[in-house]
Amino acid sequence: MAPEAVVHVVDDDLAVRQSLSFLLASDGLPVRLHESATAFLASAVQAQAGCIVTDVRMPGLDGIAFLQELRRRGSTLPVIVMTGHADVPLAISAMKAGAVDFLEKPFDDDLFLAAVRTALDRNAEEARRVAEASALNERLSTLSERERQVLAGLVDGKANKVIAFELGISPRTVEIYRANVMAKMQAASLSQLVRMVLVGEGAGERRDA
Repeated sequence: MAPEAVVHVVDDDLAVRQSLSFLLASDGLPVRLHESATAFLASAVQAQAGCIVTDVRMPGLDGIAFLQELRRRGSTLPVIVMTGHADVPLAISAMKAGAVDFLEKPFDDDLFLAAVRTALDRNAEEARRVAEASALNERLSTLSERERQVLAGLVDGKANKVIAFELGISPRTVEIYRANVMAKMQAASLSQLVRMVLVGEGAGERRDA
């Protein structure tokens, strides 16, 4: 079962934490409060679904250092930073470090909730892509070496005869391998098969980035 999406509010100001908690809860969103970036990092919840809302200026780890540490740990949770007017340049730096949005205080409640919903949708979509890529890679692992070679040729747009010539086998044998690949990958068409491989490769590139 997928974990429930939680909005993590990270702020050293108790009044801010309580206010945002009430606002989020009244909109039906599960919320968890953290008094500092260090407290969040120590709570071992980084891998959960949801998003993070944090002040850009905090004692100890500030918003920039927090984002950098999240990235170092491989967290994929979207981060929204809150900022005072004088801290807008710092908030922009936070976005360059990986934040998905920043909100200048005081902000409208509806604007805040819309930003949170957008971040949650983004996190859910990323989780879906990761799950899809994982399933595709699991199917790829069932292919034999020869089936992988045929698949590589198909993805490169090569005709069966060309693949057969390059592998030193008959076109009929290529057709058999192609059918096996289609069955194992659960692809209904060649175009779907190519999209599957590209999805898997794209997810790998995102993880390596």
